[in-house]
Amino acid sequence: MTTFKDGPRTAEYLISEANGHRSRETGVLAAGIVGELPPGSVLGKVTVGGAFKLYNPTANDGSEVVACILFEGGGAGDVRTMTARDSEVKATKLTWFAGATANQIATGVAALAALGIIVR
Repeated sequence: MTTFKDGPRTAEYLISEANGHRSRETGVLAAGIVGELPPGSVLGKVTVGGAFKLYNPTANDGSEVVACILFEGGGAGDVRTMTARDSEVKATKLTWFAGATANQIATGVAALAALGIIVR
């Protein structure tokens, strides 16, 4: 018997968003991402080049600032849709960087709120 494990689905983290595509932007995932980031990954924007990678407050390349949430899975170099503003999301469906502490996640949640992304 084969057992399948289903990972996070596109936009599974969303509760609601603004009409049309007002909540969304597109961007390129940064080089150096290993594997595929799942939908719901909290991202920062790299200052040089403007690509996105996992938010990490210990970085010093721009990704230490929360910028958006990945709408659909993707890997290095992929152009993807991202939730950038005016939405509500499920806390349990967000993906943070490996080793994120409760305080770092709380800081990230506050940064999302400043963008108009409310974590429930």
